[in-house]
Amino acid sequence: MSAWLLPDSIADVLPNGAASIEHLRRGLLDTARSYGYELVIPPVVEYLESLLTGTGEALGLQTFKLVDQLSGRMLGVRADSTPQVARMDAHLLSRNGIARLCYCGPVLHTRPERALATREPLQLGAEIYGSSRIEADLEILHLALDCLHVAAVSDLHLDLADVRIVQALLAAAAADAPTQDAVHRALDAKDASALAAASQALPAASQQQLQALVGLYGDTTVLDEAGRLLGGVPGVSAALADLRWLVERLHDMADVTMGLDLSDASGWGYYTGPRFSVYSRDARDAVLRGGRYDGVGAAFDPRQGARPAAGFSLDLKQLAEVAAPAPAATAVRAAWHASPDWARAVAELRARGEIVVCVLPGHESERGQLTCTRELVRDEAGRWQVVAC
Repeated sequence: MSAWLLPDSIADVLPNGAASIEHLRRGLLDTARSYGYELVIPPVVEYLESLLTGTGEALGLQTFKLVDQLSGRMLGVRADSTPQVARMDAHLLSRNGIARLCYCGPVLHTRPERALATREPLQLGAEIYGSSRIEADLEILHLALDCLHVAAVSDLHLDLADVRIVQALLAAAAADAPTQDAVHRALDAKDASALAAASQALPAASQQQLQALVGLYGDTTVLDEAGRLLGGVPGVSAALADLRWLVERLHDMADVTMGLDLSDASGWGYYTGPRFSVYSRDARDAVLRGGRYDGVGAAFDPRQGARPAAGFSLDLKQLAEVAAPAPAATAVRAAWHASPDWARAVAELRARGEIVVCVLPGHESERGQLTCTRELVRDEAGRWQVVAC
């Protein structure tokens, strides 16, 4: 086996790709900062019980595990940063009011989430803690879409859903845990036959309502149809009202199409309210996902209880594939010179933000990867000047 061979679904990022990713990282974090979101940097590894507290089985299966040589305890390499940020909010910051936090860093997965996906996403996200109001969901949606606009991702399509709709139907039918699992799997697959089999022990009215969900996707008229078919079930009307409120405040975004899928309860064990996915025509999968997940940090500080939270995350590596390329970097070429005034001239240029590529002795004929459009030369008066190449 070659010494340079990398594991499956793990790859190096070369200069052009790294430049695009870094350009995105700076732009998106600056966008989050403009909304008042504070940057946090969680650790790459934690004790396993802390890392997986309050998370589902799926995250546990995606987490690499190892033994800490100092303590002998089990460590986990983070597969998702959200639980860590929730721990920081609940256990370290302990703010009573609103906390707006953002982050960016690599996560590691035991298996790729889909075909051709990396096992080392560069996850960027934003979370708002402390508000259960629908206005917080709208803020997160606006920030998410603004981030994609900054990345110049075209042909955006926003899918909205609310896990409370399926949960309300199952609660009204008094469905047990195995039935709930089977119903969610059938709805995820949009499999009406599997849904009929999974719900056969439920009351006839509940079976009809669940079957109706499979067809409740499309434009905003879906909300009217859902109100007619499901509005009598406790809890459904509130979820539909929140979705309608969000749609009304997002409808004027001419560059974003919108759809609703009321049977979509993906992440039902994690999300607690409205959830969303954003797609681009050029991407293989959603470029961004998010929603409301109240109580995500409750296990870290029981005194705070189910602290409300909403947020989103994305993979910068995936986003870079469909985002506009980073502006080409241009540089100043400066043939190496021993004089102190040359060194000062180079330092002044770099202090002004210029890229100055020093041409080392013996390498004058080489062409670097950066495009040098200008050159540092000494003029007739002995001063160093930048001129066009």
